[in-house]
Amino acid sequence: MVYHKTVMKCPIHKDKDLKTAIFYNTEIDYCPQGLGVWFEKGEFRIAKDGKQKNLDWLDVDLWKEKTKFQISEEEKQCPACEVPMYELSYNDSDIKVDICNVCEGVWLDRGEFKKIIGYLREKSSKKVMNEYVNSLLEETAEVFSGPESLEDEVSDVITVAGLLSHKLSAKFPTLANIISDLPRS
Repeated sequence: MVYHKTVMKCPIHKDKDLKTAIFYNTEIDYCPQGLGVWFEKGEFRIAKDGKQKNLDWLDVDLWKEKTKFQISEEEKQCPACEVPMYELSYNDSDIKVDICNVCEGVWLDRGEFKKIIGYLREKSSKKVMNEYVNSLLEETAEVFSGPESLEDEVSDVITVAGLLSHKLSAKFPTLANIISDLPRS
């Protein structure tokens, strides 16, 4: 949990106080004027997973490539830390998000959360079979060393295995029938 001053200001409408609300299983702060949303560290992932459970395995590490960070052209300041935020593309999409390099908070302008969910759905549906197998192996390895809790990592493995199963059954229905007819222990 990030400790911040009692009243946070909107990075865009600097005179507007942020209000709190529950947004897909997490308490967030939002601007009542522009409807932008502030996620403290970890809250974005919780909200994304709450909105679209079968995307919980598809996480993007916004802090991975710090060389891509650019100071926001609008000179947005972090609502919690009051330092300049960085702007970067969300993974390989054209969606720009603002992040705080100090507290790892994420600011999304109005509509960007919906765009990110759409982008992740599209990315998930385009994955080819070997990518699902690789993702399943990666998620399985993360059960032992992953950044999330053991419960979350196991949930990710189950989700990817289910998606792989659906892809297999759609692409190879005969194989799926043979597998489903195998005796279970």
